[in-house]
Amino acid sequence: MGLMSEDMECCVCLQPYSRREKIPRMLHCKHTFCGLCLQAMSRLQSGLLTICCPLCRWITCTVPSLTLSGSLWVNTEIWDQILDTQQEEEEEERKEANRQTQTTTQYTWSPSKHCGLRIKLQNFLRRMKHNVL
Repeated sequence: MGLMSEDMECCVCLQPYSRREKIPRMLHCKHTFCGLCLQAMSRLQSGLLTICCPLCRWITCTVPSLTLSGSLWVNTEIWDQILDTQQEEEEEERKEANRQTQTTTQYTWSPSKHCGLRIKLQNFLRRMKHNVL
């Protein structure tokens, strides 16, 4: 089953999922949100850590001795897509950096290469100055 582009971002914070900070985690109702938003939505009630799903209001309960990352599954369908998306973005960034480097090196001025030009320009200006006087 293919994922839509909106499936690749948390619908609470609207940030794209990542493999470091915005890890896609599933509640027991199977809705997915980033771990940071789930942490912010979690509440300690009656000795349990609870999260009320903002989409369907299903309440997911975990023991407080476990972290959310230890008690909620990673959505592997999204996780697998993150790698592909990040690789594509990194490849685009590399291509853009190469384009910028090529453009920069094409227009870089090197004083050592143009030393003769500077001397000719100075001589020309001296002659112009003497011709005007």
